[in-house]
Amino acid sequence: MDFKFLGYEFDKEEATAVFRYQGKDGIVFSEKAVFSKEGMIDYDEKELDDALFFAFVVLGTSYYKVAPTKKVVLNRDITRGQAEFFNLIYQEGMSQFAFENNLKRDDLADFTSYIDDLAIEPKDNKKIDDLILALISGGKDSLLLAEILKEKKANFRVLYIAGANGSYPDVIRDFGEPMVIRRFIDKERLKKANGLNGHVPITLINEALALIQAVLIGADKIELGIGREGLEPHTWIDDLPVNHQWSKTEEAQNMLKKYVNTFIDSNLSIGSVLDDLTELEIAKEFAEKCWDKYGHRFSSCNLANYRQGADNKQLKWCGECAKCANSYLLFAPFVPFDEQKELFGRDLFSDSRLTDIFKGLLGVDGVMKPFECVASIEELRWAYHNRLPGYSKLPFDA
Repeated sequence: MDFKFLGYEFDKEEATAVFRYQGKDGIVFSEKAVFSKEGMIDYDEKELDDALFFAFVVLGTSYYKVAPTKKVVLNRDITRGQAEFFNLIYQEGMSQFAFENNLKRDDLADFTSYIDDLAIEPKDNKKIDDLILALISGGKDSLLLAEILKEKKANFRVLYIAGANGSYPDVIRDFGEPMVIRRFIDKERLKKANGLNGHVPITLINEALALIQAVLIGADKIELGIGREGLEPHTWIDDLPVNHQWSKTEEAQNMLKKYVNTFIDSNLSIGSVLDDLTELEIAKEFAEKCWDKYGHRFSSCNLANYRQGADNKQLKWCGECAKCANSYLLFAPFVPFDEQKELFGRDLFSDSRLTDIFKGLLGVDGVMKPFECVASIEELRWAYHNRLPGYSKLPFDA
């Protein structure tokens, strides 16, 4: 059965969008997103609709994955540029999902049948000059971003994408009361569909929702905490690179910028002040600028904090996953051993349960790099070999 993009609506009074899809067994999925009404302006209706359409396509990945098909049914014609970007999102952006479910590129969505030679009028909507929407969580990258914006005395509002419960990390309130978007995923029907599961391009999903919020308040820029990431594919499926971090790559982010300026608003920019920094350089900057303030209040651990429905007001580390191991490695050259031991509760290098994870992170014994947002093997090897005194050795050569 084809996957159908049925439609979307926006309720201005409630600042709420609903996106509807139809997939396996004719099940209709409905996702709701509730935006912040604070600071809403008399926005341009066409600009909002263009932002909603982009979110409509990107959020569809969460429901498409239940029963992926090559043919999708879209509710409007699109340009060649849109089709090319949407194909990348549903192919490169779903590459980990494809790998985990034994799929190939030819099994994944193709939007080219909806290409039409549409006349695109340049968009030049008025914005509030220098109003920045900073999309952050409670991890090192986004807190460093917010700290840099604060140092620059930039006019910015913090934005957090939350689950249905609206919970967000207390640490981000250091930068003012955040604007919160609540995302209501259609869990009940996803469970009923009982299909495939796997990773979706969550960064692009969050950016798509942030674009809608930016239109509603007239922000002229969206800032994210994204460095130079996703440079190393984990593996390949024929010509399809398998990359957990594809939506954070330079390719994906450049295509997003071009899409926004072509199809949504030429005066709305999206980017990252960290885009010239590697993960190792970000760790160094965080250790120098942010550790004293946030070192025991931040976390990059998804398992402990960012599962659907989790109460993540006080951030924690599980100490058992690839994100924890990656962070431990990255900070080893810059943060004293006792500090990290207190953070994680033990020396992670001496924990045998993490041996294979560290092998994957360091490219040892052919162990695949973990499917997580982690640094490059080269960076992590440098970090390990330049760790500060007190850190133990791993039980293998790296």
